[in-house]
Amino acid sequence: MNSIWELETFYRKRNIIIIGSGFSGLWTALSVKEKYPEKSVLVIDRTPIPLGASTRNAGFACFGSLTEVIADSQKMGWDKTLDLVRMRFEGLQKIRRYFKSDEIDFELSGGYEIVNDAEPIQHINFVNEKLKSITGLEHTYALKQEKIEEFGLGKSRYLIENSCEGSLHSGKLLQKLLEKCQELKVEFLFGSEVKNIHEISDEVNIYLSENLSIKGEQIIYCTNAFSTTFLEKEDIIPARGQVLLTEPIEGLKLKGTFHYDEGFYYFRNLGNRVLLGGGRNKDFKTEETAVLETTEFLQNHLESFLKDVILPDQEFKIALRWSGIMAMGSEKTPIVKQLSQRQFCAVRLSGMGVALAPKIGEMVAEMI
Repeated sequence: MNSIWELETFYRKRNIIIIGSGFSGLWTALSVKEKYPEKSVLVIDRTPIPLGASTRNAGFACFGSLTEVIADSQKMGWDKTLDLVRMRFEGLQKIRRYFKSDEIDFELSGGYEIVNDAEPIQHINFVNEKLKSITGLEHTYALKQEKIEEFGLGKSRYLIENSCEGSLHSGKLLQKLLEKCQELKVEFLFGSEVKNIHEISDEVNIYLSENLSIKGEQIIYCTNAFSTTFLEKEDIIPARGQVLLTEPIEGLKLKGTFHYDEGFYYFRNLGNRVLLGGGRNKDFKTEETAVLETTEFLQNHLESFLKDVILPDQEFKIALRWSGIMAMGSEKTPIVKQLSQRQFCAVRLSGMGVALAPKIGEMVAEMI
């Protein structure tokens, strides 16, 4: 049993309880505290540090490559696609307003996409026209053939640059967000798994065990791919993203963030190492999982991609392998809504949580 001291401090009733301490949970906590400084906010997470996609991604600060934007517009129409691009673009701007670049290793060295088919190139001007009102640029996307050699990507046909994109250090960004939340008196319970939730007319009971619960006036699920336990009715499919990182490579030419095949592959330099992730379209069914592990099949596939596309004729060794879990669905629009009188959710960030979360936090703060 718990002591009176624990029950009246750590486990006392709060105004707002957020489940999940990844990017969406922390940006939501910040937005709520900025809008309602007097409200008590508690963030609960089942692991000792944030897990899922936030600390296990590739550290891209991007809002969508040319072929991805074209594919999205064909699937969900231009209005929804542009809304999403605007949210991501403004999200990245917000990160830059809140944190100094050197605190989170933010580099705006440009994002690139390798394209081996001439078809998307014909749409560049049309897409640029559509994006002008968002980025303020005449040419958000531009063909940069001269950089193919410069980056050592000799086997690629076209290279499209997006000057608004870059990279950051996901771990440092999360750390800075945690610090900012603590400054605003957001409280945390790490290593506490939510087992059950029971809503009654004037409060929600969040059970951490049979005998221990915390009451909240409102609760917000920011559990992204791990939401199926709580949000069974929502269209959420977990998607594992596997990643590998090489040992340092002498004379590495690669600089920037790169997309390939509608964003299914993504790679970047991390100093003089190459970080590569993706390829789940080669094994969709296996990768529809919330289990954090790597598979021999996909890791071998990523190594072949490294050999053929990124580092042809170069020796490399793999230093680290890991995976993160994203949340997908039949559509890319995030699910941000009120579920019941006292429950809300902000989930399904479709692999774009870095850029989307800052804006999603604002949307949730408006709702409550």
